[in-house]
Amino acid sequence: MIIHVVMWKFKENAEGGGKMENAARIKEMLEALDGVIPQIQSLEVGLNINGRDPRAYDAVLVCRFRNMEDLELYKSHPEHKKISAFCKLVRESRVAVDYEIPDKKSRKSD
Repeated sequence: MIIHVVMWKFKENAEGGGKMENAARIKEMLEALDGVIPQIQSLEVGLNINGRDPRAYDAVLVCRFRNMEDLELYKSHPEHKKISAFCKLVRESRVAVDYEIPDKKSRKSD
């Protein structure tokens, strides 16, 4: 299982929307991908509710995929690319990490 995590900081104002308005729009767009891109095993988008820390990111995406090939299919899907293009216009910064969780079957028992 591959876990794909992305976090964004958004510009105060961009493309006619404020920071949290654009974050909410991206959340809605990403959540709409569930069921459209069959490789997505699960998808969750969260918006930061603690705005007191200036170092905190504004939004996070956590997706699960069976393998790296499925993750690559997700990234190259036309619907994902549309969201990515909009996100590039409204984000200030982005960080990401992909990591693997071994199948429970392949883990050694204690």
